[in-house]
Amino acid sequence: MPVINQVAIIGGGVIGAGWVARFIENGINVSIYDPAIDAMEKVEAVLENSRYAYARLLTAPRAGEGEIRFKDSIANAVYGAELIVESVPERLDIKQNVYAEIEQSAEPGALIASSTSGIMPSDLQANMTNPERLLVAHPFNPVYLLPLVELVGGKKTSPDTIERAREIYTAVGMHPLHVKKEIEAFIADRLLEAVWRESLWLVKDGIATTQDVDDAVRFGFGLRYAQMGVFDTYRVAGGEAGMRHFMAQFGPCLKWPWTKLMDVPEFTEELVDLIAGQSDEQSGHMSIREMERIRDDNLIAILHGLKGNNWGAGQALAKYEQHLLKAANDD
Repeated sequence: MPVINQVAIIGGGVIGAGWVARFIENGINVSIYDPAIDAMEKVEAVLENSRYAYARLLTAPRAGEGEIRFKDSIANAVYGAELIVESVPERLDIKQNVYAEIEQSAEPGALIASSTSGIMPSDLQANMTNPERLLVAHPFNPVYLLPLVELVGGKKTSPDTIERAREIYTAVGMHPLHVKKEIEAFIADRLLEAVWRESLWLVKDGIATTQDVDDAVRFGFGLRYAQMGVFDTYRVAGGEAGMRHFMAQFGPCLKWPWTKLMDVPEFTEELVDLIAGQSDEQSGHMSIREMERIRDDNLIAILHGLKGNNWGAGQALAKYEQHLLKAANDD
């Protein structure tokens, strides 16, 4: 049986729909509120991909799908929910207004989790009546396949909220990473932003095309990072002497003016046209849905490979399948 039975999703965009997929695949019922006219269509498009992905991802029996209900108000969506996931646009005022509505109708013990990719939880909870139950639970797209979720508490978030959230996300096959010190953009997005900023400069300065940058990642260090991260990658690069030798050898290079990590290129119309034009030339022959399927197929293959070696994200998949097997045997 799932650790919770009812989730409310406020905002049915790419991330919100990904959460829907993650939860219903674990037998959890989901109520959705999104005022967009095409919200149902967009959610169903994501679910089509997620069902295809889970059919290929799991060797353990899948849980029976939870029910999906679209609601006409936040109040109706959060009624009876044990976890309320906010995935609305990245504006503090919008999110705080949503929390005000949520608190009017939410169950007293319901957790409220924001999918924000960078806003501090203390700012999110500043106007709340019960701020202790709010935390950030920041996922990565596609939410239904990537196991990482960053858990970040604000100044008023209770330790019990973090622990309950850890239990819930672990049970649905995720790897909760507790960010113990509150900071904008948390951990993963700060790393991503550094690579993104440098990539923009490389294209702007005519050093590389969008294709060149993507190839540098996917044929090179991206493969290392997928299974060993940053620090273990460099520990191995240090040879038998390990990290201490690596830092002694390459640490001074960080003072060389190699990168522009503190400078941001101005998003002029010319730069946007350059980036967008190259991106269209690179991948414009495929629809976004086709690219999502390719992405998911590749992620599944990587996850299977890592599971076979009981390593990294593959460990999360293996634990999840063990959980599903136990649940199937208990029924």
